[in-house]
Amino acid sequence: MPQNKKENIKTQKELLNDFQDNWRNYAFQSLLATLSIFASLMFLNIHRHPIIIASIGASTFIIFAMPKSLTAQPKRLIGGHSVGIIIGSLSGLIHCINPFDQMFIYAIAVGFSIFLMVALDMEHPPAAGTALALSVNGFSFTAVLSVLIGVLILSLIKHLLKPALKDLF
Repeated sequence: MPQNKKENIKTQKELLNDFQDNWRNYAFQSLLATLSIFASLMFLNIHRHPIIIASIGASTFIIFAMPKSLTAQPKRLIGGHSVGIIIGSLSGLIHCINPFDQMFIYAIAVGFSIFLMVALDMEHPPAAGTALALSVNGFSFTAVLSVLIGVLILSLIKHLLKPALKDLF
C-alpha cells in the first residue's frame, strides 16, 4: 500500500504531458474502438439485446484502452465470454416464482461465471455481464451469436492492429 495516497494520482501537469505525448494514440485507438463497435453493431440486434451490447462495449474499452493487459488477450476475451454464455444460458433456464429467488439465480450466474473464468485462466470482467444478461433474458440464439460475432470482430481487429496499439494509461 502506498505511503502517500497522492503517489497513485497524477497531477494535472502529468496528465497534460501524457496527453501531449500520446494524443495521437488516444485519438487513433478511440477511432478504432468506434469503428470496431460499429462493425459489431451492424451484426447485432441492439434493440433485442441491449444488456449484451453493454458487455461488448466494455470489452471494446479493454481491447483499445488496455490492449497489453491480460484481460485483453484473445484467449480471455473469447474464453471469458464463452463461459458467460454457457453459465448465463443455463441459469436462464431456471425460473422461480419468487422474485427474490430469481434474483439469487442471477447473482449465482455472475458469481459462478467469475469462478470458472478464474479457474480456467480466462478472466475477462465484461463477460460477467454476458452471464448476467443471458440469465435475466434467458437463452437466445441471436444473443449468443451476437456476443460471439462481437468478440470475434474485436479479436480479429486487435490481432491485425496489435503492433499499433499501446496501453493508454
